[in-house]
Amino acid sequence: KNVKLRIGAGGVVITWEMFKREFLAKYFPMNFKNKKVIEFMELKQGNMSVAEYAAKFESLCKFSPHYNTVEAENDKCVKFESGLRPDIKHSIGFAEIRNFNTLIAKSRICDDDAKAKSNYYKAMKGKGQDCGKPYEGKGKKSVGRNDEKKGDGKCYKCGEIGHRFFECPIKGDKCYM
Repeated sequence: KNVKLRIGAGGVVITWEMFKREFLAKYFPMNFKNKKVIEFMELKQGNMSVAEYAAKFESLCKFSPHYNTVEAENDKCVKFESGLRPDIKHSIGFAEIRNFNTLIAKSRICDDDAKAKSNYYKAMKGKGQDCGKPYEGKGKKSVGRNDEKKGDGKCYKCGEIGHRFFECPIKGDKCYM
């Protein structure tokens, strides 16, 4: 009934664009749209997973018409990438992926890998001396000048209590650090 009043008795054909414009004007006021555009422009991944970030990105992207065109695919990818966490951005940034679906897929892979790595190190924590960062040295420890004062008071050469390594009666290069 309201539509008939708006188009009049002449029976004007309403296009999708006309309907959409009227619908959005009535149910999505400009201040609401502007808030969503600002939220989109300031969007960062933060503690979200890549899947959550991508869903939020796409839902807010609808309010920024520039990013919804085929010609803006490159800009959309740059905007998405700029909001990713630094670890993920570093992993995929050099590839310069400019297909949005591919960028999301690769970002998810990086996110899953980062979570798996984190879970691995959490599981390995406290399970022996070979845990920790993979680049930390696992070879001999150097014995400094004041090292004999540290630790549990054992000789670093033979493991016995009562003397220090430089006073050790045992000859040889064994070390019990």
